[in-house]
This record gives sequence, structure tokens and C-alpha cells, in this order.
Amino acid sequence: MNELAVTVVGAGQAGLSAAYHLRRAGLAPWADYQVLDHAPAPGGAWQFRWPTLTYGRVHGMFPLPGSELPDADPLRPSAEVVGEYFARYEREHGLPVRRPVAVHAVREAGGGLLRVESDAGAWLTRTLVNATGTWRRPFWPRVTGQESFAGRQLHTADYSGPEEFRGRRVVVVGGGTSAVQHLLELDGVAARTLWVTRRVPRFRAEPFDREQGRAAVAMVAERVERGLPPQSVVSVTGLPMSEAMRDARRRGVLDRRPMFERMAPEGVRWADGELFEADVVLWATGFRPAIDHLAPLRLRETGGGIRMDGTAAVRDRRIQLVGYGPSASTIGANRAGRAAAREVRRLLAGETRPAAEPEPLPERTGDHSPEQLKVPQTAAS
Repeated sequence: MNELAVTVVGAGQAGLSAAYHLRRAGLAPWADYQVLDHAPAPGGAWQFRWPTLTYGRVHGMFPLPGSELPDADPLRPSAEVVGEYFARYEREHGLPVRRPVAVHAVREAGGGLLRVESDAGAWLTRTLVNATGTWRRPFWPRVTGQESFAGRQLHTADYSGPEEFRGRRVVVVGGGTSAVQHLLELDGVAARTLWVTRRVPRFRAEPFDREQGRAAVAMVAERVERGLPPQSVVSVTGLPMSEAMRDARRRGVLDRRPMFERMAPEGVRWADGELFEADVVLWATGFRPAIDHLAPLRLRETGGGIRMDGTAAVRDRRIQLVGYGPSASTIGANRAGRAAAREVRRLLAGETRPAAEPEPLPERTGDHSPEQLKVPQTAAS
């Protein structure tokens, strides 16, 4: 069985950043490390975004390390532009990406090695950089009467554009950027839309400066350092206001209603008996980290998350998590990739850092509301 120094799982922004910095650190592609990607093509989760999410509507995207963002037609689908950009980046930097490979489990193999099991075979590795993101784990809330609803229910992960909802009455659930994007696209296409959130959305009109960014990331980092499930950065920063959003607010498109109590065959109903008749409920309720394959390593704390020290899992420092918690943004993913490569290099050189002893944490509730879930900080958030 092949033995590698490092295995990177995932070839999105965080995974490619880690792969780039591993090569700069002197590791040889294929001989020392490889990247296993479940997706059929380059582009990470971007390749699955809906066609009407154009490149010009993407906000908060940063270039991959050692490159510039493409100067592309803003009307082109972001999935195409970013997919081509990632493919070119992999070629130009000679990154050892193997796809499509679905990793099912990572287990202890003894002798300081980990066994990575996939549908393409198994590998032994000394360290692992996990960059699997969230797109494969859409979060569906459970609501009383949900099974009785006679209309269609779908998640942002299944959304392909507004045309399929023409003339329909659509309830959009969720307080993040994805929900706002859906509402803007459905305006004038759907017969009627209704926006529902658990918490009152907070729009940010003022520029987001560096100090605010550091504070927001620190708040998210504090949770993962305690072993709690990560929140989204946008839940801390608020929704960035655009001119299109201002116009939609003036016209009532972004008038928000509190979460309904139950679902009925004909629509959604609040506690006071009010009913909104609907044909579709679109759950823009975020995603959870796609880390089930790490379950055999028992990395989770009693609080439900993986306790982190930088990019390293406290319970097993051979595991680096990038694109998790505070690094779940394109700029955060770049920084985490660099930090993970640095940590891996120390581990391979035999340098050790004292690991914090995992502490039992009390069970927490209320950590999984739709608006709190970790999602990429892009227009599809």
C-alpha cells in the first residue's frame, strides 16, 4: 500500500491553498503528497452553483495564493469562471489532484500512520489536511407537519435558477446571503415570495474594515477552540448591503416574517393561525461541515464540534482542518492552507508542540439554527 507524507482531502479554495504551500515547503507532488477530490471537475463547490449566480454578483472572493482572480465577463456563470480558474491554477502549479475520489473513512493504522479509505482505493499517510467544506451537507430543519406539505421542498444545494418557480408562491427560509440572492432572483418571476427567518436579519450598510473582520473571525474561532460547532462569519458580520438589496427593501421584497410554527398541506402556518398558501418552500438554511469520514478518529468534543488549536485538531494533531470555522471564507481558506502546510512541515520534521488536553464540555443547545450554520462567505452563502 502506498505511503504518503501528506494527504489533502478536498480541492476547493482551502485544499488548493494547502497543496500550493506544501509544494513550496519542498514536498514532491505525488511522491510525498496528493489531493483527493470527490468532485468530477475542478472548481470546488463553485461548480455546483446555479447558472444565474453570475461572476459579477459574487462578493468576498479572494484569489488563490500566487495568482490573480480572472478578469472575466461579469455576466458569465460563476461556476464556469471559477471552474476554469481552479483548473488553470492546478495545471500551472503542478498540483497532484486525483478525481473523482470519494473518501469514506480515515482510520488509525498504527505506527503513527493514518489509513485513508476511498472508492478509488486506500492510502497510508502520516498527516492529513481536511478541506472538504460544507456543500455536500445541506442542513434541512425539521418543522411540525413538514411531511404533510403538498408542494415542493428544496434546498439551496438543489436550486438551479428562478425560471422553474415562475408563477409559483415561494417561501424562502433562512437569514443568510443565499436567501437574499434567491429572493432577488425570484422577484418578478414568482407569483409571490415570502421571506422567513428565525432571527431578525442584520444588514450592514457601513464598509467592513480590517478591525471588524478580525473581531468577527475571532468570535468564530473562539467557538472552535472550545470544541463547539462553528458559526458562520456572516452571522457575526451581518449581511452586506448592495444597491439591489436597498431597492428590494424599498419595494417590500425583503420584508421578513418570523419563523412559522408548522407546515400544512396548503402552506405554512404561524401560532396565531395565520396561513400563507405556498407552492414551494426553499430552504436556504446553510450547510454543516462535511467531516463524517473523520468519525473513526473520534475528534469531536461533547459540545458537538472539533476542538481546534490553529488548524490542528486538538485530539489528533496529525489532522489539519482548513475551511472549517474561522477559515470558512476564501481569504480565511488561503491563510489556513498556509498555516496547515507549516504545521505539517513541523510534524514531518519531528518537531512537536504541546497539545492541549481535551476538556469535557457541557452539552449545549441552540447551536444549530439555520442562521448560525457555517457556510462559505460568498454570494451563495
